Amino acid sequence: MATKRMQAFQDVMRRVPCKMSFDGKISEVFGENVFHTEIMREYLPSEAYKSMIESIQNGTRLDRRIADQVASAMKDWAVTKGATHYTHWFQPLTGSTAEKHDAFFKPVGPGRAIERFDGDLLVQQEPDASSFPNGGIRNTFEARGYTAWDPSSPAFVISKTLCIPTIFISYTGEALDYKMPLLKALNAVDQAATGVCQYFDKNVTKVHATLGWEQEYFLIDSALYNARPDIMMTGRALFGHAPAKGQQLDDHYFGSIPERATNFMREFEYESIRLGIPVTTRHNEVAPNQFECAPIYEECNLANDHNLLLMDIMEKVARKHNFHVLLHEKPFAGVNGSGKHNNWALATDTGVNLMAPGKNPKSNLQFLTFFVNSIKAIHDNADLLRACIAGAGNDHRLGANEAPPAIISAFIGSQLTEALDNLEKNVKAGKMTPEEKTELKLNIGKIPQIILDNTDRNRTSPFAFTGNKFEFRAVGSSANCASAMIVLNTIMANQLKLYKKAVDARIAKGEGKDEAIIKELQVAIKASKKIRFEGNGYGEEWVKEAKKRGLSNLKDTPSALKVWGDKKVALLFDDMGVLTPRELHARQEIEYEAYIYKIQIEARLMGDLALNHIFPAVIEYQNKLLSNVQGMFDVLGEKQAKVACDAQLDLLMRTSLHMNKMKDACDKMLVDRKDANKIEDMEKKARVYCDKVKVHFEEIRYHADKLEILVDDELWPLPKFREMLWTR
Repeated sequence: MATKRMQAFQDVMRRVPCKMSFDGKISEVFGENVFHTEIMREYLPSEAYKSMIESIQNGTRLDRRIADQVASAMKDWAVTKGATHYTHWFQPLTGSTAEKHDAFFKPVGPGRAIERFDGDLLVQQEPDASSFPNGGIRNTFEARGYTAWDPSSPAFVISKTLCIPTIFISYTGEALDYKMPLLKALNAVDQAATGVCQYFDKNVTKVHATLGWEQEYFLIDSALYNARPDIMMTGRALFGHAPAKGQQLDDHYFGSIPERATNFMREFEYESIRLGIPVTTRHNEVAPNQFECAPIYEECNLANDHNLLLMDIMEKVARKHNFHVLLHEKPFAGVNGSGKHNNWALATDTGVNLMAPGKNPKSNLQFLTFFVNSIKAIHDNADLLRACIAGAGNDHRLGANEAPPAIISAFIGSQLTEALDNLEKNVKAGKMTPEEKTELKLNIGKIPQIILDNTDRNRTSPFAFTGNKFEFRAVGSSANCASAMIVLNTIMANQLKLYKKAVDARIAKGEGKDEAIIKELQVAIKASKKIRFEGNGYGEEWVKEAKKRGLSNLKDTPSALKVWGDKKVALLFDDMGVLTPRELHARQEIEYEAYIYKIQIEARLMGDLALNHIFPAVIEYQNKLLSNVQGMFDVLGEKQAKVACDAQLDLLMRTSLHMNKMKDACDKMLVDRKDANKIEDMEKKARVYCDKVKVHFEEIRYHADKLEILVDDELWPLPKFREMLWTR
């Protein structure tokens, strides 16, 4: 009889590809399930439409009468799309999204009912806040929490439900989500960047952050997924010997996409396009069964909503195609892990990308102002940037051959390095002569024309400038982009605020505007020089060099999360109006707790799989060997059988050795886990889970993987990497 693993593998072989039926133009369905501004213009009275546009663009509050009109219009439009329910769609601190559905249904008499949805229901709802992560902000018996509508992110219909993007706050007003602090961070960077833009263009009244994410993921056949409890429960394979062929031939990257995967991609892209998500790119990634998709860049808040929505769509569509999507940062050891590169820039309401080099010295001075201040913000807050990407999954990836190291550095390329070096050297620190001021006025300090994309990209840099944007490459594939974007936009807002204050002080003392701008750039260039690195971030030489420079190397999540407790960090977020010290502390507690639970779950699963799945298979195999040996002794006699059974006896000894060592490691891990669970302080508990519990994983896995290649293939209980990574 075939084993469960073999049955799963046979199910894969019987798969019939699920084909996508849509053959029309994608442009014809783009945004058809979104309550965007053109739909608003059609459904709303003129006054209500103008109020909505003002609210979207400037954050002004809608009065109750307008909210009622918007709610009615939303409901009427949603019903035409087949919607029967509505939900406030929010982003609790679980890292995913949440929703509670209510019907547009209200009885109005015997046998009679109407569809009802008014302004009160649109603007605010009250889901249970006690069962979401809160870091001590809410007691379990205090359940009240509120979701509040975010008009800047359009509502949409999916699965016959009107989804309304919202923030999520406690009864006492603290943020319990990612969206609220992200909106505050975006507002802070808008105000600070607009102030600096006024040096160059008085017409600029608003600056918005843009985000372009690149989502990497693995596909695994549903039958194989269901036969791997570790992947089902943790998102990654806790055991598995490397296959003979992995990614070493580099033949998967950008290769021909398998038909099943293409059909899946076409359908989730189609559903995404209908929801206004501008997905344009798809390709094979480095590892077998690994892929990537990417959209056109959007305003940061909307882009983040779209990424979360896309991850949900991918998982739903994958099941229709007998796949499961793996978003874990390192689902399979020995092959490429998955990231979510966050491409970030700032753009003005006049249509200028502030991170794009200009066509003349004057516009290049504006570019250099924002470029240099970005590097200074990265330099001053490198540990904070490391903290915002920390997590149990990303610990497996950071520093591996396909991901940036845990040391935060910035790559800018040779021409920009030369430009900054020249600017630092050529501008005098003292008072300028009249001749120098004339020269400055004519050519803005000899700043050369900077050519877009004139240098190679550095895949080993956590923070790389790629021509007209910064690419934060260290973000994990399962992460909510908001975590990185909250930090990045907050530190940029703070840096621009400090820079403007310093420039204004120089101007007040009689220096010319351009002179003051350049001299403060010189100060920032000198102060942030050590964060710039152009070489191989994977090399051991960089670890040594970074240490000489005084850069941190926070190798694991507990080390990185300590940064959230720094008083300077609390002051920064409080000053910028993004997170209060209480909210910041709560998030640190939540991150510690999430790390503990993830390692705890993995430890428990490792013990279960080792003792209840692998051990019985090994013992069954040993019994087969023993029967064979006994038969040989019965037939050949002791003297000849000892020689004839050398291989079988060797296998018995080797399997017993690995099984005993694995059992010892599991027992030690159990003891250390019980000791860790007695610790109440979350920071100490996370540290112990990292140093005392997680350290057993490698040894347990080593022996399990050795047993995998010794035990009869048909008896091995878990689908192997060669089967999961090469599913077609």
